[in-house]
Amino acid sequence: MLNLIKRFKNDESGATAIEYGLIAALIALAIMVGATSLGSALNSKFSLIADCVADPKAAGCPQ
Repeated sequence: MLNLIKRFKNDESGATAIEYGLIAALIALAIMVGATSLGSALNSKFSLIADCVADPKAAGCPQ
């Protein structure tokens, strides 16, 4: 019985699994933040393009 308790105390496989889970969660969060930022940048760029197609003399359009 004492041997079983010592093995349980020294077993770190659960902690390793938790660490991998936290790393995966942080990577997923970074991807979501990056995708949101990229989406916002693309949205503003396409809005500018749409404005320039509608009115070529609008501000920000190449002349």
